[in-house]
Amino acid sequence: MANLFAHIRFMLGALALAFIIAMATPAAAQQPSSVNPTASAVKEQQLLQELNRIQGRISIPDARAGVLEQPAGRDWRNFHQVTLRWIGGIAILGMLLVLVLFYLMRGMVKIENGRSGRKVVRFNQHERIVHWMTATCFIILAISGINITFGKPLLMPLIGEPAFAEWSQWAKYAHNYLSFPFTIGVFAIFLMWVGANIPNEIDSEWLKRGGGIVGKDHPPAERFNAGQKLIYWIVVLGGTASAITGYLLMFPFYATDIAGMQLAQIIHGVVAVLFVAAMLGHIYIGTIGMEGAFEAMGEGTVDVNWAKQHHSIWLQEEAQKGASPAAKGRMAPAE
Repeated sequence: MANLFAHIRFMLGALALAFIIAMATPAAAQQPSSVNPTASAVKEQQLLQELNRIQGRISIPDARAGVLEQPAGRDWRNFHQVTLRWIGGIAILGMLLVLVLFYLMRGMVKIENGRSGRKVVRFNQHERIVHWMTATCFIILAISGINITFGKPLLMPLIGEPAFAEWSQWAKYAHNYLSFPFTIGVFAIFLMWVGANIPNEIDSEWLKRGGGIVGKDHPPAERFNAGQKLIYWIVVLGGTASAITGYLLMFPFYATDIAGMQLAQIIHGVVAVLFVAAMLGHIYIGTIGMEGAFEAMGEGTVDVNWAKQHHSIWLQEEAQKGASPAAKGRMAPAE
């Protein structure tokens, strides 16, 4: 009997050993010939990229709100606080410096033959309303936008934190709400003047001859010369880019993620400061840079001699239409 139990235990042991060997053989066969113990280890660069990430658990559906700070945000913050200030400072202050030096050397561009006392309509009332609405909104948007970039280091030390906080709050409201009429104005400007702002050979000749700004030459020009056409497209394209990126920031996460919003803010900031610099040149020419230029948008009319000097082709076209006093030989009403 004892021998029987011994034989049974031996057989059970042999079966168990065979089962273990059979199970272990496929697993061993699947193992690679060489094992890299660091293949799935976390790299140092990965740890550095995640450094300073501040993230927690939240109960609201938007899980993105749980990330208070993410690594790419440091790059965006450096751009906003350092790079953009350099770009804006160089562009805006550089343009102001160029305009001051140019005025000291060139002075105001005068009407060489003096005023004739006769007027020709240059912009109608509708065009002037659209222009001044857009211009007024742009000036307020520019001031309030510059405050976002330069206000804290430049303005806050002068007026104190409470006054700066109050001013910045109202500036932000103005920046947001005036963006809508500004966008409408840019679209209206595009529709009103796109036909007269297509570049052509006349513009090339105008640029070669200095456009009447450099030197005393006054090349012929249509209703808008090459310089004005450049300003037109800066307004249309720059205004459109500013509006699109601005609305992405005003309505976050509706059309893009956090990376897209950071990119939108970078584009918005760069386009805006370059836009401001370009408009400083436009304002200079339209005010102290050229005699009689402001009257075009201020009153809607310009002196005939001014038109002959700066837009001779346009004046001839108006004469052919019978709208120019140059063709009628008499005074024309302002409007």
